[in-house]
Amino acid sequence: MSTGIKGLVPSTTQFDGSALRIAIVHARWNKVVIDALVAGTVAKLTEMGVKESNILVKSVPGSYELPLAVQKVITASHVQAGASATDLLGGLASFSVSSPLGKNPSRSGTPALGASSSTTATMPSQPFDAVIAIGVLIKGSTMHFEYIADTVSHALMRVQLDSGVPVVFGVLTCLDDEQALERAGLGTGPKGKGHNHGEDWGAAAVEMACHSRLWADGKGL
Repeated sequence: MSTGIKGLVPSTTQFDGSALRIAIVHARWNKVVIDALVAGTVAKLTEMGVKESNILVKSVPGSYELPLAVQKVITASHVQAGASATDLLGGLASFSVSSPLGKNPSRSGTPALGASSSTTATMPSQPFDAVIAIGVLIKGSTMHFEYIADTVSHALMRVQLDSGVPVVFGVLTCLDDEQALERAGLGTGPKGKGHNHGEDWGAAAVEMACHSRLWADGKGL
């Protein structure tokens, strides 16, 4: 890994993610890199106190689909938080997610159809405090890379500003395979394995979510 000036300086504030609900929406293109990035993100979120039951991991085909998916996930979480348990049991039981940890893929806390009323205490009661969009774009021989990178970047920023919910930009825009591998901690070249940027995105999500909660109450200024 380079010893230059690039890199995220850790915050001097210790952020507590125990009360936060975070979503990760990832593309499935370049799966080896995606899986490592998602795993690194989840690990950092839990390290900073976010409960596994409050982390939802959802996949979409490619990076171009990320902005719409992030927007819909944010909207759905507001609907979910305001809905009754009966509404959720009837309408959200099929809302499936993928998990990089090999555990129960459901992170929404939604009971299965037919579950007893005693399970309603586990229903999600808050919208997402932040969403992390993860994708891996690797330049090919056409202009496709440039168009997708530019479009997705601007669209994710628009979703963040329109919704008021922090959207962490976790889309790698790499010129070759090795650049992508290094940024997922999987490098095989002379620079070594590199650094898993998923860890940075998880930390950024917790920090921005905590800031946003304070700012919404007119605090933390």
